[in-house]
Amino acid sequence: MPIKAILTDIEGTTSAVSFVFDVLFPYAREHLPAFIRAQADKPAVAAQLEAVRQESGETDADVDRVVQILLDWIAIDRKATSLKALQGMVWAEGYRAGELKGHVYPDAVQALRQWHAEGYRLYVYSSGSVQAQKLIFGCAEVGDLTPLFSGYFDTGSGHKRETASYARIAESIGLPAAQVLFLSDVVEELDAARAAGMQTCGLARNGGELPGHKTVASFSAIDPSAD
Repeated sequence: MPIKAILTDIEGTTSAVSFVFDVLFPYAREHLPAFIRAQADKPAVAAQLEAVRQESGETDADVDRVVQILLDWIAIDRKATSLKALQGMVWAEGYRAGELKGHVYPDAVQALRQWHAEGYRLYVYSSGSVQAQKLIFGCAEVGDLTPLFSGYFDTGSGHKRETASYARIAESIGLPAAQVLFLSDVVEELDAARAAGMQTCGLARNGGELPGHKTVASFSAIDPSAD
């Protein structure tokens, strides 16, 4: 079946892993404590703090303890939806202040623009929150890329190594999974997408292979019309 939509990962795929680990995570780690203490009573923040208490099993944790839990989760890159949401709020302040600019590889920028112009529907699926995804692309170094995308998915759709997550996304997109091309740098994610019926292409920017999947080093080597 011909490809009609392209679903892409961010970290290691459209954007450098180093941007997340060397820029975004340290920024969140530095600014999260003050942000939470200042805004803990705001409904959107309070809801996420309660989610942290529930997920950690420390239902009586005060704000200082919740802050420490979150810092511990950042240190181990825990894929907790509540952490991702709070990080997104902190990053939003950083982007608004001009302290952060989203990194997107030039080859990804060029390909995404070309695919959009050719009529492909573009979607993002990342473990980072939808808010964080929109910030990376909306405040990219090259300008606002969000008009290129038709939708965004995060762990609210399920974890990225679970087949059911990709089935849900295909249903949400409204296309047969076989008409969706998924791009990622993680073989387990590619395996899950393929098991759901999607077509796949792996990104190995430093060379190498993602076993069982077509693997390229750059977006410029991807031709959706040929997949």
